[in-house]
Amino acid sequence: MNKKLLSAPFLFWSALFIIIPLCMVFYYGFTDKDGAFTLSNIMAIATPEHSKAFFEAVKLSLLSTVICFFLAYPLAMILANLKGKRSSLIALIFILPMWMNFLLRTLAWQTLLEKTGVINSILGFLGLPALNIINTPGAIVLGMVYNFLPFMVLPIYNVLCKIDVNVLNAARDLGANEAQAFLKVTLPLSVPGIISGITMVFVPALTTFVISTILGGSKILLIGNVIEQEFTQTGNWHLGSGLSIVLMMFIIFNMVISAITDKEGDTNAL
Repeated sequence: MNKKLLSAPFLFWSALFIIIPLCMVFYYGFTDKDGAFTLSNIMAIATPEHSKAFFEAVKLSLLSTVICFFLAYPLAMILANLKGKRSSLIALIFILPMWMNFLLRTLAWQTLLEKTGVINSILGFLGLPALNIINTPGAIVLGMVYNFLPFMVLPIYNVLCKIDVNVLNAARDLGANEAQAFLKVTLPLSVPGIISGITMVFVPALTTFVISTILGGSKILLIGNVIEQEFTQTGNWHLGSGLSIVLMMFIIFNMVISAITDKEGDTNAL
C-alpha cells in the first residue's frame, strides 16, 4: 500500500478540524461585518476592559504555573526515586483523576468551596470560621493548579527517570554534597522537562474560561471568558476572532521562547 494513502485520514482530519477553523478565525479576525479588511478587531485588545481581562489571565496563569512547578518537582523526584511497581502504582493513582471529565472535576471544587459547601460545613462543625474563597481569584488559581498539576508532574518525572544514577554518584565522588549534586546535575538535566511542563500548564491556564466561570462565578473575567462571550452571547465573531488571534500570537511567542530556552538548557547540560 502506498504510504501516502496511510496519511490521508490524518490530512483529512487536520484540514477539517485545524486548517479550516484557523482560516475562519483569521478571516473573521481581519474583517468587519461588511467583509472589509480591518485591524480594529486586533486592536480591540488595547481597550481597558479587554486589556484588563488579558493581563488578569496572564497574572493568574503565571501564578498557577509557579505553584504547579513548586508542587510538581518534589513529587516528581519522589516518584522517580521509587522503584518497580510502587512507582507505577503511585503514578497511576496520581493521574487517575485526569480520567474524569474536566467539567466534573471543576464542579466538584465548586461544591467543596462554596459558602454552604463541604469545607465550610466541616469548619462550622468544628467551630472554625468559614472560608470565603469561592468567586475569588484564589478559587480560580486553585482550580487551575488542581486541573493542570499532572501536566507539570509527568514531563519532569519522565526526565528525572532518564537521569543516569552513575552521573549523580560521580558528582558525589568528586566531593559534591546533596545540594550541590542537585543544583549542578539534577536540575540542569531536568530543564527540558521543566520547560515542557511550564508550557503544558501555562497555555491551557491562559486560555481557560470554564474554571473562571465556575469558580469565579463569572465575576472575574479572563480573556478566555471575553472571547467565549463574544462567540456565544453577543454573536460578534469578528471581535472574538480578533482577540483569539492576539492570544494565539502571545502563546506562539511564549512557545518559541520556551523552545529556545530548552535548546540552551540541553547545550548547557551537555
